Amino acid sequence: MWIRCLAAVLGGLSLAAAFEPIGQAWLMPPALAAFVLALRGLRPGRAWLPGLLFGVAFIFSVLVWLRAVGTDAWLATSAGEAAFFVPLGIGTALATRHRGWPVWCALWWVAIETWRGGWPLSGLPFGRLAYATADTPWSAALPWVGMTGVSLLVALTGTTLAWAVLHVRARPAGVAAAVVALVAVTALPLGLDVAGEDVGTATVAAVQGDVPGSGTDVVGVHREVTDNHVRATVELGERVEGGDVDEPDFVVWPENSTAVDPFTDPTANAGIVTAADAVGVPILVGGMVDDPEDDQQVLNQGIVWTPGLGGGDRYTKWHPVPYGEYIPFRGSIIPDTYGQLRLVPRDMARGTRREPLRIAGVPVAGAICFDVAYDDGVGAQVRRGAELIAVQTSNAMFIETGQIHQQFEISRLRALETDRWVVVAAINGVSGIIDPEGRVVASAPAGTRSVMVEEVGLRRDVTTATRMGVWPGRAVLGTVALHAAFLVGSYVLSRRRGAQAAAPGRKVSA
Repeated sequence: MWIRCLAAVLGGLSLAAAFEPIGQAWLMPPALAAFVLALRGLRPGRAWLPGLLFGVAFIFSVLVWLRAVGTDAWLATSAGEAAFFVPLGIGTALATRHRGWPVWCALWWVAIETWRGGWPLSGLPFGRLAYATADTPWSAALPWVGMTGVSLLVALTGTTLAWAVLHVRARPAGVAAAVVALVAVTALPLGLDVAGEDVGTATVAAVQGDVPGSGTDVVGVHREVTDNHVRATVELGERVEGGDVDEPDFVVWPENSTAVDPFTDPTANAGIVTAADAVGVPILVGGMVDDPEDDQQVLNQGIVWTPGLGGGDRYTKWHPVPYGEYIPFRGSIIPDTYGQLRLVPRDMARGTRREPLRIAGVPVAGAICFDVAYDDGVGAQVRRGAELIAVQTSNAMFIETGQIHQQFEISRLRALETDRWVVVAAINGVSGIIDPEGRVVASAPAGTRSVMVEEVGLRRDVTTATRMGVWPGRAVLGTVALHAAFLVGSYVLSRRRGAQAAAPGRKVSA
């Protein structure tokens, strides 16, 4: 048992190393194989332990950036996420008893991954297998099968590797056939052309204004942050007027480029007006806006600010961070004066918008920070006509951690999945402009003030993955729920039969 537990821990650490900032994606299949081999043949009463140890090693490592919020936040969140590996370990152990177990084990992995990425309180999708596949052959399948499908393909690679290790001597031909089939399925999307035709172009500027001081305390220096973005945009206007750069059709500022309501705060309002007038085109401003329906709530919004007209069309963040941007069950579970919770005096309300923003006539899908890690919001807007994606993010709290690199990789993968250009404006990193093949066309070094101006393509074709949206994940969850019921029933029945056969006075046939 201790060898199994050690294998589980090493597998979890290896899987974490597949993600940024280490980014060794090739480690995923052997890590997943170690997970399966550590559990194969165990009874449920013992399988939970290697499963949990794998989850602890993986989750605590891949989410170590949460220490920037607080050690307590890292420990509590990671413990909750690691707990999902208990049912995963039990389910995997039971699945290995049945025919076709590599497929079932892969489905179990993706089902639990989907579950923990959406529940409770919107879940936490970081650590999803698909999010480590940038610049790998697996990513070519994204436009066809989406994030859920790619995670399943990676998981199946790992479970097949475990099966091959067990049967390579006894069934070499079968192992060879399985490997060839898996390689063929993985390589097939590489030969398919998913690229849609551009229906036009737009010149877009992304502004990274930077945060003074350590770069982590946006709230404490929010006036200087807004001033930085205003100055950078005014300078852009001067460069356009001097002929140094092309005039953009619109400008994207990051989340929290103003941390106060720009409609009611005169200073913030005046700065944005100055910037918009100087550049002469709309600015997508990231602002914290008072909720007009509830003065105890705030809205995290991307606001289309047009010269001469002011704020208009808006996108509201879909997935506020629990205990970071709102406090669930405020005061009833954890006092809102505990630790850094006192920095969240008002709860952030959720957005529900599914229609793209209209910026300078261009339909743009909005996403604010963690929104890009979820399958729902961006996909809904692209299905309704968005031709470009704009990701506004702060992430300043995590500027010295691997979180900013993990999130930027997700933005690259969204470009591939949706076949859209993606413009990422971060408050002090990582900002960039990404083409539909996931390539970074322009980027700004973290901790700097920078303005990127690029011509991007606009596309209307919708990929198969985008059309399917969140349904592949739900389908896997439903399938595994039925499989779990079957496995539990089979296990209970076999135990009952064993108990009856061993009962005193009962004859047992040879």
